[in-house]
Amino acid sequence: MVFARFSAPPRSGGTDSEEAPRIGFVGTFPPTRCGLATFTESLVRSISHAGRAVESVVVRLIQPNEPAGGAGRATVDWITGDARSFRRVRDVVEDVDLVILQHEYGIYGGPDGDEVLDLLSLLRATATPSIAVLHTVVADPTRHQRAVLEEVIELADVTVTQTEAARVRLADYAVTDPERVIVIPHGAWGEPGAGEERCHARPLVLSWGLVGPGKGLEHGVAAMARLVDLTPRPTYLIAGETHPKVRAAQGERYREMLQRSAVELGIGDRVVFDGTYRTVSSLATLMRNADVVLLPYDSRDQVTSGVLVEALAAGKPVVATRFPHAVEALTSGAGLLVGHGDDEAIADALRRILTRPDLAGAMHREAARVGAGLRWPIVADRYLEVANGLLARRMAA
Repeated sequence: MVFARFSAPPRSGGTDSEEAPRIGFVGTFPPTRCGLATFTESLVRSISHAGRAVESVVVRLIQPNEPAGGAGRATVDWITGDARSFRRVRDVVEDVDLVILQHEYGIYGGPDGDEVLDLLSLLRATATPSIAVLHTVVADPTRHQRAVLEEVIELADVTVTQTEAARVRLADYAVTDPERVIVIPHGAWGEPGAGEERCHARPLVLSWGLVGPGKGLEHGVAAMARLVDLTPRPTYLIAGETHPKVRAAQGERYREMLQRSAVELGIGDRVVFDGTYRTVSSLATLMRNADVVLLPYDSRDQVTSGVLVEALAAGKPVVATRFPHAVEALTSGAGLLVGHGDDEAIADALRRILTRPDLAGAMHREAARVGAGLRWPIVADRYLEVANGLLARRMAA
């Protein structure tokens, strides 16, 4: 779908001639290294594809200790908690036609990121349509977390959750107009057919993403120790650098603990650590070589997982703990669900997939079927459809 062109309201110093709509994107953005920054970049990239009549304006959220600038596509940096920075952001967003805003408590300034409400209030006051994309919906929020999220939903014209589980969870919040809450899945760049391409003989179990406590990787290591009887013995690749916030607070203690555990369990030669931060192209190669993707997360609250979406888009069988997004995505047969912290169940699930080609093949086909609808160009079309409707409504008002 190509974004409909329209006669935008005159801008400062501009004319009333027909122009491509200017869409503002607010969120963390590379070179910041986090899943949300990758999401924002991917959304901008897919919406701003050459075939779409869209002008992109990027507001990059950074913490006070992060260097400003350096983000090629960012129009302005918003330093959290900095009033002068927000004034620059205000000047930028007053000159756009619509804003797509990423919401996560930890990326905005103020208690529970309530600084985001200043921006949403500004957009409401200037009648600038906004789409708020929720990356976290807490099942048991504090009173202030609940109040912040409820006001985000109230101020935004449309709120997007990335799973049905997240949308259902919002039923516990005070949402005055549930019709303005919709589901658009997390996008992925996975290549069709990558799930059947392998360039090695030894089975490979893969966990990837930013490394830190809560990822449950110690259970993955313990599970691999139960598979030493398999021939050939599988390798467990833990790929990804330590989360920058974890590194700043704890250094590499978590990764070092995992390394010690592997040695103590006698599988030090079968657990490989790759601390590279993955680009889209290098992630595709990584996925292509995996037989199974393992997500042993400790969280029982996670309603969105970009790692899970990328695995499905690559057509990979998945073993995951029963966090909400995994339950929603895997119940049709693309993977196996296990209990949190259950090393034995993880090992049994991996064994089934690695020793039963029929099961692995069926999971690959189902993952590829599910993943086909998660590719970024398709997801971008969903956002553009919503944006088109909001802009048409604004023009008709």
